[in-house]
Amino acid sequence: MASTRGSAALRTSVWDLAPCPVVVADPSGAVVGANDAAGLLLPGAAPGAPVAEVAPAWLAEAHRAVCADAGSAAPTHPDRTVPDPVAGRIGVRSFEAHPSLTADGSVVWWLVDDTGRRLAEEALATERERTRLLSETSHTLLTSLNTDRCMATTAELAAEHLADIALVVVAPAQGRTLSVARALAGQEAERVPLAGAPSDLPGLAEALQGFPPAPSRWIDPAAMPAWVLPEGFGATIGSVVVTPLPGHGVPAGALVLLRRSGRAEFSESDEVFARLFGARAGAALSAARLYSEQNAITRILMRDLLPPALPRLDGVEIAGGYRPAGATEPVGGDFYDVHPGSTPADASLVVLGDVCGKGLEAAVLTGKIRNTLQALLPMADDHPRMLGLLNGALLNSHHTRFVTLVLASVHRAGDEVRLRLTSAGHPHPLVVRADGTVEQADTHGSLIGVLPTIEARTVETVLRQGDTCLLHTDGFTEARGGPRGDELFGDERLRHALSECAGMPPEAVVDHIQMLASQWVRGGPHDDMAVIAIGAPRGVHPARAVDGRGRGRSTG
Repeated sequence: MASTRGSAALRTSVWDLAPCPVVVADPSGAVVGANDAAGLLLPGAAPGAPVAEVAPAWLAEAHRAVCADAGSAAPTHPDRTVPDPVAGRIGVRSFEAHPSLTADGSVVWWLVDDTGRRLAEEALATERERTRLLSETSHTLLTSLNTDRCMATTAELAAEHLADIALVVVAPAQGRTLSVARALAGQEAERVPLAGAPSDLPGLAEALQGFPPAPSRWIDPAAMPAWVLPEGFGATIGSVVVTPLPGHGVPAGALVLLRRSGRAEFSESDEVFARLFGARAGAALSAARLYSEQNAITRILMRDLLPPALPRLDGVEIAGGYRPAGATEPVGGDFYDVHPGSTPADASLVVLGDVCGKGLEAAVLTGKIRNTLQALLPMADDHPRMLGLLNGALLNSHHTRFVTLVLASVHRAGDEVRLRLTSAGHPHPLVVRADGTVEQADTHGSLIGVLPTIEARTVETVLRQGDTCLLHTDGFTEARGGPRGDELFGDERLRHALSECAGMPPEAVVDHIQMLASQWVRGGPHDDMAVIAIGAPRGVHPARAVDGRGRGRSTG
C-alpha cells in the first residue's frame, strides 16, 4: 500500500512539470491524483474525491464513457484504441480534455486551455455571419428603388439581426416632416409620426446631419421619447445605439437601435457593425430617393413630350394614336397636337409631325417644335408662313435633325367638315369616303430644317357623314414584318386597310390601323407610329345629294 502511495506521489510530482492541468481518476470514478494546476482549476480534486463532484458534468460523463470502453478490452489488446478528446467549459474558460490510459485502468486527463482558440473561432464565425448579413442587406435593399419599401426593409433587417427595436429616420426635402419607419424583431415595419424634434432623442440630430453620434454608453435609455417605443411595449430598454445612414454626398437619415434590459448591451464591436450596416442601408436609401426625384422630374418633363389628350372640337370627330419605337422609351420623334379655334367660328389646327430619328433626343426636339408651333398659332390660317418661320427657327438652332409635318385646319360648316391640308415632306393625307373609296390629298412640300426656304402646297377637301381623313407618319408604311419578317407594310396595304374602315368613327379607324400594324411587325423592331383620324359628325345627314364627294382642290 505504501509503495502505491509512493508511486502516486511520484507520478504527481512528474505531472507538476506538465504545461497544463492534469487529473488522474481510476475506473471507479475516484480521483487518484492531480497536479497543482489542476488543483487551482478544480479545487476539490484531491485523491479519493469522486470525479462527478469535483469536475464539470461533461468531463465526468466522458470519464465514465472512457472507462466503460477500456473495460471491454485488455490493456494490452491490439484492438484497444486511444480515446477521443472531449471539450467543454470550466467556469468562463473552455478546455479540450485529452485522455490517456494507464496499465492499471486509470485515466489521465490532460486539460488543454483552448479559450483563445474558441474565442477566435467565435469571432470568426461572428464576422462571417456579419459579412453574410451585410451582403444580404445590400442585395435586398438595392433590389428596390421605392423609398418607403427601402425604409421598411432596413428597419426589419436591423430589428431581426441587430436589436429588438429598430427605427429608420429619414430627412426628406427641407421644410418637410421627418419620415420614420419602426420595426420590432420578427414583425413588419410600420410608419410612425415623429411627435417632437430630433433633439428629443440623444444623438439623432447629429446623426441626421451626418456627424458621428454620441457613443451608446453615453445615451440614457430612460431619456427615450414616447414615439420611439410601440404602444403597449412592456419591456424596459437597456441600451441604445444611434448611427448615421450616409448617402451619396449627403446624409440619407439615421438608424436607431434599442435592446431590452437583460440582453447584452451594445459593445464597441456592435457599434462598428451598426455603422457598416448603416452605410449599406444609407446607400440604398439614397439611391431610392434619387430615383424617386429623377422619376418625378421625368414625369413632369414627359407631360410636354407625350401626345396630349385630344380636346373636343365643335361638330368634328377626332381621334389619335401613338406607339413609340422602344418599349422602354415612351417618347420619340412622332407627335401630334390639336389646337381648338378661339371661337366656334374659327378653324381648329391639327398638327402631325415626324422628327428625324427616335428616342429621347428626337423627343426633345419634338417638344421644342410643338412649343414653336404653339407660339405661331396666331397665323394658323397661313400654313406656308407658319412652316417658313418654323424652318428658320430650326436652321438657327444647334439641332441637325429635320422634321416632316402636315397641317390641317378643320372647320365645321353646316353638315360638312372643311379641311385645308398642307404637307411639308410628309406622307400624303388619305381620305376614305363613305363608300370605301380612298383618296390621296395632293399636298406636298419641303422638309423643315434643311434648306433656307421651303415650298408648301395647300389643298382643300370636304368631309361628310361617313368620310374620314387620316394623317399618319411613315412608321406605318415603313414597318417591316409579315410572313417573312422583312416585308414593308407599304402604302397600298395601308390604303386597303383604310378602305375597310368606311363609315367607321375616327376612334375605330385609329384602333383598326394600329391593330393591323401591330400584327404586321409581330413584336419586331419598328419606328415611331403616330396617326390622327378626322371625321364628319355622326348622325348628321347631308342636306343634298353628293356626287363629287368633296374632292380636294389646290389653293396654293
